[in-house]
Amino acid sequence: MSEQPEVCGLSDQAAAACCTDQDPSTKDFMMQQTMLRIKDPKKSLEFYAKVLGMTLLQKCDFPSMKFSLYFLGYEDKKDIPKDVKERTAWTFSRKATIELTHNWGTENEEKGYHNGNSDPRGFGHIGLAVPDVYAACKRFEELGVTFVKKPDEGKMKGLAFIQDPDGYWIEILSPNTMTCII
Repeated sequence: MSEQPEVCGLSDQAAAACCTDQDPSTKDFMMQQTMLRIKDPKKSLEFYAKVLGMTLLQKCDFPSMKFSLYFLGYEDKKDIPKDVKERTAWTFSRKATIELTHNWGTENEEKGYHNGNSDPRGFGHIGLAVPDVYAACKRFEELGVTFVKKPDEGKMKGLAFIQDPDGYWIEILSPNTMTCII
């Protein structure tokens, strides 16, 4: 019987070698959005706005295709343009927004969306940086948010995972304490 090689990730050098020499034509590209399918826009919007503090940047309805898009991010409401065309261009120029997609009628379906954290695994989570993980989690607990992992549970102390109304995982981290974890 042949011996199986040890399973491990890429070395630092191998990872760096995969990411060298980006094409100059991509210098102005940016990560603009992550899309999550949602069943109940009222529950999801309340969660992302009231629990996580995001701002609704723009809502787009597509009646002929029976779906709506809700773009949220960490922006000041005063900065959102009033003109629809300006607002659209502005919304799509923001970094790291969330696009919540509601396919009309899914709120009445029994089955929810797959969050990617059970078999078959795929999508994992989004991450949210906060000044103090413990203070944020205390507030989340008071608001009745579902936890996957609290900050002092498991091997990685000081970060948490919560779930949104559709079961998607959200990592709660503090940039200043990540140096102790990684």
